[in-house]
Amino acid sequence: MDIVYLRDLRIETVIGIFDWERRIRQVVSVDLDMAADVARAAASDDIADALDYKAVAKRIIAFVEGSSFRLVESLAEGIARIVREEFGVPWVRVSVHKPGAIRGARDVGVMIERGVRG
Repeated sequence: MDIVYLRDLRIETVIGIFDWERRIRQVVSVDLDMAADVARAAASDDIADALDYKAVAKRIIAFVEGSSFRLVESLAEGIARIVREEFGVPWVRVSVHKPGAIRGARDVGVMIERGVRG
């Protein structure tokens, strides 16, 4: 199994459980690791044979910008579902980071894996 990845995709969204968080937009950062067989794309050198990470990124940006989850766990589940269902990815690892959410910590977040890793 090969991995196509995306790191530190920064997106503004409404996220959080506190009243003040529901009134503002905050930046979250998304990392994706997606199972893909890159052999065909490598042989053909054609984007049609590849997992188009630009298309994945654009779809995730639209989803996250339009969302208003209370929990990063819910946001991560939604991202995983989109990647698996809309892009035919059999396994995905999604990390959603909420930098600055905890005083004294640079970053907090959640990492989930969904599907079967080949």
